[in-house]
Amino acid sequence: MSDEVSVERVVASPPEPIFDLLADPDRHSEIDGSGLVKAAKEGSQRLGLGSRFGMSMKMGVPYSMVSEVVEFEEGRRIAWQTRGAGRLGRHAGGRVWRYELEPTEGGTRVRETWDISEEAWFTKPLVKLTASRQTRGNMEKTLERIEQIVTEGGSAGS
Repeated sequence: MSDEVSVERVVASPPEPIFDLLADPDRHSEIDGSGLVKAAKEGSQRLGLGSRFGMSMKMGVPYSMVSEVVEFEEGRRIAWQTRGAGRLGRHAGGRVWRYELEPTEGGTRVRETWDISEEAWFTKPLVKLTASRQTRGNMEKTLERIEQIVTEGGSAGS
């Protein structure tokens, strides 16, 4: 398996509302197709290059992740690198979630990429074996939710 999984979808919307949604960590739980993202940690704000933000997660048991925006081009590209919270986080994780927006006929082509090329050496084999099996489907659900939110003006859960 490659170190990257990508999915894309053309969304009938200009790029700006899509990017605004992605740049708002308080709304990530609405778009998350995996169901693991529960809420942004207090104090989150609109993201920019170098922004750090925390997420409350749950996969059986609650846990936290901390992300840093590592790529940012307003209206076109945003990516964050995710690690576990606390001491372990310095040594585990490292996957990058990237969104690229390209205006196209009929709206905006949205490409989401899950990049584990910088994943910690000791967690990478486990991530490849387990998480990658579900990742593509979860990413497709995420793009579907993004489309629902920006084209219907509602929340994905409604």
